[in-house]
Order: sequence, then structure tokens, then C-alpha cells
Amino acid sequence: MRDFPELLILRHGETEWNREGRMQGALDSALTDRGREHAAQQARILSQFDLTELDQFSSPQGRAWATAQIALPDGAAQARKEPKLVEIGVGAWSGKLRADLHLDLPAGVTLEEGPDGPIGLYQHAPGGEGFVALRARVTSFLADLSGPSVIVTHGITSRMLRAVILNVPDEALGDLPGGQGVVYHLKDGVQKRLE
Repeated sequence: MRDFPELLILRHGETEWNREGRMQGALDSALTDRGREHAAQQARILSQFDLTELDQFSSPQGRAWATAQIALPDGAAQARKEPKLVEIGVGAWSGKLRADLHLDLPAGVTLEEGPDGPIGLYQHAPGGEGFVALRARVTSFLADLSGPSVIVTHGITSRMLRAVILNVPDEALGDLPGGQGVVYHLKDGVQKRLE
């Protein structure tokens, strides 16, 4: 198993579309008041760390960048926008409510699981990116890291980053915890959820 640098991984705060249960993917939606509080909570968590020597990266998508500007020191002045950190593409489902997705779900997958819906759902989006491509994208990003870093990204992309580091297969992606307003600290192959 490959060694990875120490990482602090954040998911963006709640958005209008998160609250509505709408698929975002490559599209975007503004942070809610609660989402801005999620980012402020992440700032409080990050204040426990000396971030002066850590690289800072954010997805360029608006919801992640808005979170970075609140959560990271100096309003994300040191953060680099990294396209490899965008959310998984959901193709034809972009912008649609999960409840309106009329599809034959694989056995055991329902639309009622958690705030992100069932994680396996993202694998089945017509014209979507899929887990194999997402894993390749985030693996490439991780291979380019030169040292400890803070990363602001999205729900599924965060899980895939952590799956690569922890050697978790795609079919177990949903077993990794998610959440907004938290920070995942990964060091020496161990993940800690900081609240």
C-alpha cells in the first residue's frame, strides 16, 4: 500500500440543492445559511492545526470554493483551485431531484439512504462519470501531492479520495462516513472524523 501525506479533507457546506435533494454533479448551487455555518465549524476544527506548512487545494466549483473561503485561513488566499477535485459527474441526472429519478435500481439500493442518497446510485447515472473514472482522477491528484495538505471538495469525491488512501474498494464506498461541517484527518493510513 502506498504512503500518502497527512491530509485534512472537507466537504462543502449544505447547498440549496442539497436541502432539496437535487443531484448537483457538475452543476452548482449556493450555500445555505446552514452551509455557511458548516464551513465556520470546519474553520474552528482547522484552527486546532498549524496549517502554515500545508498546501491548500479546493475544487473550483462554487459551493466548494465558497466553503474554502470561510473554512480556510486568510479566506483561502493560499488555496489553489484544482479541477481534479470536482464532484463526480452525474450526466443526465444533473439538476434533477433524486425523488424524480425513475430508474430500476440495483437490488438493495433505495433512494432514502442518507443525505447523499445511496452512494451506489452515482455509479448508475446515465452519461455520468462513474467510479472507475473518479478513482483514476483522484488517484492522479493524490500522486501529485508533495506534502501534507488541506483539501476542500464534495461528498462523493471526498469518499473516493479517502477510499484510495484507505484501500477501500468502489463497492464499499458507501461504508465510508460522509457529512458536512466535519473534517476528515488522514495520517499513517488512519482516518479520524473531527467534529
